[in-house]
Amino acid sequence: MPVDHYENFPVASFLVPAPLRRPIEVIYRFARSADDIADEGDAAPEERLAGLAAYQAELDRIAAGTTPLTPLFVALAEVIRRHALPVQLFHDLLDAFAQDVVKKRYADYAELLDYCRRSANPVGRLVLHLFGRTAPEQLVQSDCICTALQLINFWQDVAVDWQKDRVYIPQTDLRRFRVGEADIAAARWSANWAALMDFQIDRAGALMERGAPLVHALPGRLGWEIRLTVQGGLRILERLRRVRGDVFTRRPKLGKRDWLVLAGRSLTM
Repeated sequence: MPVDHYENFPVASFLVPAPLRRPIEVIYRFARSADDIADEGDAAPEERLAGLAAYQAELDRIAAGTTPLTPLFVALAEVIRRHALPVQLFHDLLDAFAQDVVKKRYADYAELLDYCRRSANPVGRLVLHLFGRTAPEQLVQSDCICTALQLINFWQDVAVDWQKDRVYIPQTDLRRFRVGEADIAAARWSANWAALMDFQIDRAGALMERGAPLVHALPGRLGWEIRLTVQGGLRILERLRRVRGDVFTRRPKLGKRDWLVLAGRSLTM
């Protein structure tokens, strides 16, 4: 199991209370389909941006109280209305997807965090709104978990993203550890690369640990869902460290045996 942000969205899980499975499925379809517009197939950037702009227009119709033009957004409008979800969170996701079409490098960590604020954090906040857990501390903790998951996915997929001409490792960090994009292109592991990845692992792990107390504020089954998600992310970081950041030849992922480990660790959170 890779740590991919939307694949960690709790879609129709048996751990999610039945009344909320449909809203979560609808939100997931919105996020997944918009991400596909930005990232899948061979469409030109202009076509991708036009597709995302059409999604933005549908959100504007929802915000204005008019009927959307497509079935997905008709369903989404009902979910937003029934659960009083902030429409801006959906706009933030679309902004991030549009940015992915045109922006391939990040100057520093602050710039990358701003991207995660829009690409990852809205998902967690929407789930918290569905469950009525929106205290400021809970939202911050959710942001930490979601950003950590996004970063972990980036560190897993350095080689995969390179094939799309994307480098999410901040340019300042590459320079600091004396690693160049030529090393990524050549899939070249080195002691410098290992040190760079250790640094990124520490960052993501600290964020995940900061967000982990959120599980104690969540109702039973959702709390267990998020426990498993947090432990899955931390387990991937362990695997990354074990292979010294060599994602070129040993991209870490979780298998069936890991679920026993995750379940055991979840019991002690």
